[in-house]
Amino acid sequence: MAVNIAQASDSPQIAAQLQQQALKQVWENIQPDSCPYSYNFHMHTIHSDGQLKPKDLIDQAIAIGLKGLAITDHHTISGYQIAQSWLEHCQQESPSTPVPGLWTGVEITADLLGTEVHILGYAFDPEHPSLQSYLQGKAPKQSEAQAAAVIVALHQAGGLAVLAHPQRYRRSADELIPVAAQLGIDGVETYYAYNNPEPWQPSPNQTKQVKRLSATFNLFNTCGTDTHGLNLLRRI
Repeated sequence: MAVNIAQASDSPQIAAQLQQQALKQVWENIQPDSCPYSYNFHMHTIHSDGQLKPKDLIDQAIAIGLKGLAITDHHTISGYQIAQSWLEHCQQESPSTPVPGLWTGVEITADLLGTEVHILGYAFDPEHPSLQSYLQGKAPKQSEAQAAAVIVALHQAGGLAVLAHPQRYRRSADELIPVAAQLGIDGVETYYAYNNPEPWQPSPNQTKQVKRLSATFNLFNTCGTDTHGLNLLRRI
């Protein structure tokens, strides 16, 4: 699991490489029902615009039985760092209780085709110099805000880049995804609940369209609840 992978090496670069390899293996097998009970790669804490404390998020993830997750606060990893420490504590306190893998994650505001989009970063080295300007709690500006620059920075840090909720923007997914693919994006958030249904489930029409595009451009499909509230099984 990712929490163990991160501890497996004293080198942040090697740890990031191992995290990336493990995450790619998971994404290769993501299905419409993988989220929210097995995996969840999009959630927020009080360290950006969410309501969950990192410790409460981890407690809930363990209770749900998640196999793996990523906290994707906006422009910060401080919530992830607290969550990682708490997850390690839980693992030490109760070695027999299964705990989920935790990957590094962040959500970065970017400009793509003159449209504000969100790029999710995963499995990166949080100490890498290329990412430091993106982890200061504020959206990037000017050249640093260009999607190409964000994707390059994530790749330089050993991470993976994913276009979040591609059907929520002013421009269509048919316009955005091909350009993002040309810039080197690794995946798209294919399984996403656009209308916040109860219970959570991917929106059928949007999923079909995004999955077609991800297949065309050989991109990974990811899933996430985009939780901002107190329940990891919903967006709000």
